[in-house]
Amino acid sequence: MKKTLLLVSLVIFGCKPTSRLLSESSTKNPQTPVEVTYKVKENAVAETLKYLTSDELEGRETGTKGMVKAADYLEQFFKDNKVRPYFKSYRDTLFNFKEPAYNIVGYLEGSDPILKKEFVVISGHYDHIGIDKKGLNGDFINNGANDDASGTTAVAEMAKYFSITKSNKRSVLFVFFVGEEKGLLGSKHLAKKLKAQNFNLYAQFNIEMIGVPMKRDYLAYITGFDKSNMAGKINEYTGKNTIGFLPKEAEYQLFYRSDNYSFYDVFKVPCQSVSTFDFENFEFYHHVSDEFKAMDIHHMTSFIQELLPAITQMANTPTHEIHMN
Repeated sequence: MKKTLLLVSLVIFGCKPTSRLLSESSTKNPQTPVEVTYKVKENAVAETLKYLTSDELEGRETGTKGMVKAADYLEQFFKDNKVRPYFKSYRDTLFNFKEPAYNIVGYLEGSDPILKKEFVVISGHYDHIGIDKKGLNGDFINNGANDDASGTTAVAEMAKYFSITKSNKRSVLFVFFVGEEKGLLGSKHLAKKLKAQNFNLYAQFNIEMIGVPMKRDYLAYITGFDKSNMAGKINEYTGKNTIGFLPKEAEYQLFYRSDNYSFYDVFKVPCQSVSTFDFENFEFYHHVSDEFKAMDIHHMTSFIQELLPAITQMANTPTHEIHMN
C-alpha cells in the first residue's frame, strides 16, 4: 500500500453517518447466495506467496531485477492456467524508470455474446519497496508479504478459478500492477491506456493487504465504503456479513491510496479495494519483517474462498447491480 497511507492526518468523515454505513454493511440478503463448489487449496496459496516473498526477489522494487523475476513468475502463472494476454503480450510496459517495468495483464473472455463486451477488473500490485540500506538485525530486504504479495496471490487464485470453471458471462481482466509504491504509476498508466481504447468497465475489485485476519464480526472492508453499493451487494452475493465498515478506512481516506483510485478517476464507475489490514492486526507495514512467516495462509485461503461467490456474480449479473451512490 502506498507509503503516504500512514502519514495522512485526521480527516473529516464522509457525509453519511457511521450508523447508516454500519447498517448498510449488514444488508439483509434478498437473493439466494451463489453456490461455489470449487475449493481454493492452501498449498497453492502458499506456493505463490512463498515465491513472491522470497529473498531472491529482493523486495520487488519497481524497475529492479527482482521485480522482473516476479513479473516472469506471474506471466508464467497466466500461461499455465490458460489466461490469455489482453495485449499482444502479457506485459504493459512503463518507461518511468532506469529499466522497463511491467504491469502483467491477462484476461478471460466472457461466455455471453452481449455481456462479454463488458469487463470486471480484478487486480492487486506485485511491487514493493525493495532493499532497506539500514536494515534490522541483519535483514535488509522488505519482502512485502502482506503488502501486497497477499493480494497478488488472491488475484492469481481468482484467475485460476475462472479459468477452470469458465463461469464468467462478462469478460474478466486480471491485472498485477507495478509502481503502486511509486505513486500508483502502473494503474494510472493502464487506466489511461484502456480508456483510450474505449474499454467498457463495469467494476474493479482491487485486493490490498489480506495476509492476516481482523478480529471483527466481518471478514474484510472495502475502501470508499459509502461511494457505491458494492459492500452491500457482496454481502448479498455471499450470504454473509463479509464486508463491513472500518472507520479507520474513512479516516485515512484509503480509497485514494491504492490502485482502485486510478481506475475510478478515469472511468467513474465502482472501483474499490478490499483489505483485512485494520491498523491493529499487523505491525510490520513497510518493514523488513513483512515476510511469508508472518502471513496466515489458512485465513488467506478462506478469504479467497468466501469472495468467490461475489466475484462470480459481478461477472454474471444481467444488469449493473453494483453502482455508484
